[in-house]
Amino acid sequence: MRISIRAKPRASQSRILRAEGLSADVALAAPPVDGAANAELLALLSATLSVPKSALHLVLGESSKHKLVTVDGLSVDEVTQRLLQATPSGR
Repeated sequence: MRISIRAKPRASQSRILRAEGLSADVALAAPPVDGAANAELLALLSATLSVPKSALHLVLGESSKHKLVTVDGLSVDEVTQRLLQATPSGR
């Protein structure tokens, strides 16, 4: 399964800002330099989705704000529910 991500680097803290289905806006504390923001994104998604980093793969958007990440081992419902729970509104 794939998640469409819109990354916002250089934020004050890393967090999920908005989630709608398999699409999310994500604030990243790391700058977009030398892959730091991509590493931060995968770490945040790993913690949010409760999966190991090895279950996540950045497929598209290595140097773009728009990214596509694959997730192994979870259903669509599990991913959408966990992303939604991580948003500020939690719904």
